[in-house]
Amino acid sequence: MAEAVRHDKTARQLRLLSDALDSGRLGPVRRLVNTLSPAEIGNLLESLPPAKRTIVWGLVDAEDDGEVLVHVGDEVRESLLAEMDPDEIIAAASDLEIDDLADLVEDLPDTVIDEVLKSMDRENRERLEQVLSYPEDTAGRLMNPDVVTVRTDTTVDVVLRYLRLRGELPEHTDHLYVVSRRHQYLGRLALAALLTHEPGTPINKLIDDEQGAIDVEESANEVARKFSDHDWLSAPVVDDNNILLGRITIDDVVDIIRNQAEHQALSAAGLDEDEDLFSPVWRAMRRRLIWLSINLGTAFLAASVVGEFADTIDRLVALAVLMPIVAGMGGNAGTQVLALMVRGLALGQVGAANVRTLLWKEARVALLNGLVLGTLLALIVLLWFHSVGLSLVIGVALTLNLLFAAVAGVLVPVTLRRAGFDPALASGIFLTTVTDVMGFFTFLGLATLILLR
Repeated sequence: MAEAVRHDKTARQLRLLSDALDSGRLGPVRRLVNTLSPAEIGNLLESLPPAKRTIVWGLVDAEDDGEVLVHVGDEVRESLLAEMDPDEIIAAASDLEIDDLADLVEDLPDTVIDEVLKSMDRENRERLEQVLSYPEDTAGRLMNPDVVTVRTDTTVDVVLRYLRLRGELPEHTDHLYVVSRRHQYLGRLALAALLTHEPGTPINKLIDDEQGAIDVEESANEVARKFSDHDWLSAPVVDDNNILLGRITIDDVVDIIRNQAEHQALSAAGLDEDEDLFSPVWRAMRRRLIWLSINLGTAFLAASVVGEFADTIDRLVALAVLMPIVAGMGGNAGTQVLALMVRGLALGQVGAANVRTLLWKEARVALLNGLVLGTLLALIVLLWFHSVGLSLVIGVALTLNLLFAAVAGVLVPVTLRRAGFDPALASGIFLTTVTDVMGFFTFLGLATLILLR
C-alpha cells in the first residue's frame, strides 16, 4: 500500500511538472522542485526526457545538487554533470559526506577531481582516499570515516563536555564508539545512555559490547543482510586488527536494498539498472541486442527440435495448435521457481547445504501441479479433438515439462553462481531454453511413439 501511494505521488508530481513545463511557466516548476527531497528530485529527473530534464536541473537549488547527483543512476548523472561547469561541480561535491562523495567522485572529469581534492582539508582528503582504496560494493566503500569515539577511562560528564565543544555530530549518529588507546573497537555507547545517567558514571559501565563490528572487506549484500537481521541503525567498520575505520548507516543500507531489487528485476530481462529511461536509441539498441541475439540462438535450438518432428506435425495438425501450451506452461512454472531461487541466493538463504532439499521439494510441487493441470488439460483436449490418445500425450507431456522446469529453476541459478556468473542476469535465458526444448521434445516425441505407431 505504501509503495503504491509513493508511486501515485511521483506520477502526480510528474504530471504537474510536465504541465508547467509545457506552459512555459518556470516559477511553479521551481517552487514544486524545491519542496522535494534530493531523492525525490532525482526520481523526477530520471522520469523526464532529456530536454525537460535539462530545464528542471537548472532550477534545482544549488545546495541540493550534490545529493541529487548521488540519487540518480550513472547514465543520468553523466548527463547532469555535462550541464554543469567545473565550479558548480566542485561546490556540489563540497556539500557531501565522505561516503556519498566516494560514490560520485569517480564519475567526475579528471580535472574536476583534482580541484575537488584541493578544495578539501587534509583530514577529509585522506578519509576520501581511504574509502576509495576499497573495492566497490564492500563495507569499506560504503562506510563514512567520520565517527565520534570515546575512551573507557572517562565519565559521562567528560564526554558531554567534549560533544558540546565539538558543536555538531555526523548525520544519523545514534551511538558513539568506544575504542582503546590503539583505536581498537570495544563497543558502542548510546546517546540515550549519556543523557539518562549521572555525570560521574564511568563510561566502561555503559558500554554495549553485544553488537559486532562489520569487517571492512565484507560485501554490500552481507552488510544489508546484517542490518536487516539485527534492525541496526548504524554499525562500526573495522579492519583485520579490529581497528575502527568508520561506520555504515541505515540510509546507505536502504540504497543497497533498493539497488538489489532493481538489479534483480532488470537483470532478469538483460537490462542494466543504471540505464537511463530516456537513453539514446542507438545506445539502448546495442545493449539489448546482445541478449536478444542470445535469445535468438536459443530459439533456433527449440525450433530445431520441432523440425525433427515435422512429419509428425504434418500428419497431426492438432499438435501444432497444442504444443505452445506445453512449452508456455513449463516456462511460467520455471519462472516461479527461478524467482524464489534468485531471491534466496541474493539473501544467502540458498547454498550447498540445502540445494538437494529444495530440489526435492520443488520436484514434488511440480509433479503434483503437473498431475492436476495435466489431467485438466487432457480433459479439455479430449472434448476439443475427441482423441483419447492425444489427450493422454499432452497430459503426460505437461507433467514432465513442469518437472523439467522445476529442476532447471533450481539448478540453473545455483550452477551460474558457482561458475561466477550473476544468476539474475542469465538464468532466464537458460530456463526458457530448457522448458521450450523439453516441452516440444516430450510432447512431439510422445505423440510420435503413441499416436503414429
